[in-house]
Amino acid sequence: MQNSHLLQNFIAKSDVSDVLDSALKGQPLGLNECIRLIKSQDSFLIGHVGNILREKMYGNTVTFVNNIILNYTNVCVTYCKFCAFYRPPGHSESYTLTLQDIIRRVIVARESFGITQVLFQGGHNPNLKLEYYETIFKEIKKRTPEVGIHGLSPSEVDMISRIEKISTREVLDRLKVAGLDSLPGAGAEILDDDVKAEISPLKIKSHEWLRIMEEAHNIGLKSSATMMYGTVENEEQLARHIIKIAKLQEKTRGFMAFIPWSFEPNKTQMQSEGLINYSSGGAQLLKMIAIIRIFYFGLIDHLQSSWLTNGVGMAQLALNYGADDFGGTLIGEEVVSATGARSTELSSQKIIEAIKQIGFLVAERDNFYTNIKYY
Repeated sequence: MQNSHLLQNFIAKSDVSDVLDSALKGQPLGLNECIRLIKSQDSFLIGHVGNILREKMYGNTVTFVNNIILNYTNVCVTYCKFCAFYRPPGHSESYTLTLQDIIRRVIVARESFGITQVLFQGGHNPNLKLEYYETIFKEIKKRTPEVGIHGLSPSEVDMISRIEKISTREVLDRLKVAGLDSLPGAGAEILDDDVKAEISPLKIKSHEWLRIMEEAHNIGLKSSATMMYGTVENEEQLARHIIKIAKLQEKTRGFMAFIPWSFEPNKTQMQSEGLINYSSGGAQLLKMIAIIRIFYFGLIDHLQSSWLTNGVGMAQLALNYGADDFGGTLIGEEVVSATGARSTELSSQKIIEAIKQIGFLVAERDNFYTNIKYY
């Protein structure tokens, strides 16, 4: 009772006291409230409220998934200014994995690490037809049926549809039949076309990303949603991204999780042009984690701590700001590692230790956020 009284006193002194009070009472919040939280300097109190909401849902348990990431090709024709991973067609460093390469990696990872998910993502390669993906997914399911396939962002689905000259809905239907279980949220960046025009002008527009996600949800393909912040967006554009995701979730209930991650400028065109020289840092991550928990409370269940772009230490702190999931082991990751910013692999044991170090209980989950093992 005393702690509750102290919390109310702290909230009353905050510049966003009314917003935080409404959040704790379960009252609806909108765009203006989201903008105010993003602009607020009261990150600690916002984080405290985010943590209270996480505790209401998950108590003291944090999850992770044992997975690999298969970046199946780095050939890409969208030339995003924020990406250090892609190579244009014909480049000496370009690659595309064969079916045999992919199956070998999945089988070895299943036998060696006990993975339950493969995260399948790559560039927008104009040489790959739908049959390439169908064959791979069918073979993964045949050889390792226990492994969930979490693959192909909306922008990759759009690329396949343009190559095949069929609708994105037909692409999704066929991929689901082949074995695709769920979609990652990549390609969203910030769902604002002014931002996209600056950082990824050749990639799909915001409404197209949302439409393809809605199509996926409508045929029973769950997905995650993402937000890449720290480029050229302003506070209102950030807030509108959060609200757009919320509106679609209210309609479909198809998003399983949300993953915010900060832009890493190292070795990218944006850095070479002097647009962005540094990542936005840990303080911004913690504030964004808390704001997202507040806005998606009761709407999108799971929130990842984003260790990949911010490091393990910041991901640990994020668990006290509203995140409930540590993400995956990500063995074989190549996109963020292309920036040279940090190591992009963690063993399951290191994740378990990182979570336990700060006093949380640990559960391993599967592709659909079902807990399968407790540590």
